[in-house]
Amino acid sequence: MNVDDASDDEIIRRFAEIWWADRNTFFTNTFLGVPALQHPFDAWITQEIIVEVAPQVIVEAGSFGGGSAMLWAMIQQQVVPDGRVIAIDLDDNMDQARQIPLFNERVTFVHGSSTDPAVVEHVHQLVAGQRALVILDSAHTKEHVTAEIDAYAPLVEPGSYLIVQDTFVNGHPLEREWGPGPFEAVTNFLATDGRFEVDRTRERMKFTFNPNGFLRRR
Repeated sequence: MNVDDASDDEIIRRFAEIWWADRNTFFTNTFLGVPALQHPFDAWITQEIIVEVAPQVIVEAGSFGGGSAMLWAMIQQQVVPDGRVIAIDLDDNMDQARQIPLFNERVTFVHGSSTDPAVVEHVHQLVAGQRALVILDSAHTKEHVTAEIDAYAPLVEPGSYLIVQDTFVNGHPLEREWGPGPFEAVTNFLATDGRFEVDRTRERMKFTFNPNGFLRRR
C-alpha cells in the first residue's frame, strides 16, 4: 500500500492489523508487574475519564490477572481517596496481584460470572448509593455483553460512563470471522435506550479497541 495514496481510514486499519497480529504489542502488557491486557491508547483515555468523573466505585467486569484493576485504582486514588475498584472474573488469577499492597487495599475481587444473578446482585449492593464507572471486558459475544449491559448500565449516573471494551472484533475493523460481539450489543442497546450516547471524543487517538464503546450517560 502506498501511504501517499491511502486514506486515513485505510492507514489506521492496516496499522491496527499489524499491531494486533504482533502478540508482543498487547499480550505482554503489565502494570506493577501484573498482566494488564489494555490497549495503551484506551488506557490513557480511561484515566482521563476517571479523573473527570471521579467515580467512588469502578466496576470492571473481566479483570484477568488484576493489573488493569490496579491501574484504575491508582488513578482513582488521586481524585477519590476512599474509592474502590470492584473486579469481577470467572477465574481467580489474582495470586500475583495479591502480592501488591495496592490490590489488597483498594480492589474488591468478586469471583464468578459477571452475568450470574447472584454476582450482579452482590455488585449492586456494593455500589449502592455511590457514583460508579463501569468497564465491560469479559466474554466478547453479543449475548454476553448484552446481558452485562442490562445488568450494569443502571449503575451509571448522568455524566458517568459505561465503557464497552473490544468492540473492534467482528470486522470493526479486526477479527472479521469473530461473529456478533460487543459492537453489535452496543448498537442494539443504543437503539432501544436513549439514556446513553457514544462519546466519539474518546476515540481521538484514531486507533481504539473500543469504537462506539465509550458510552456517556446523558
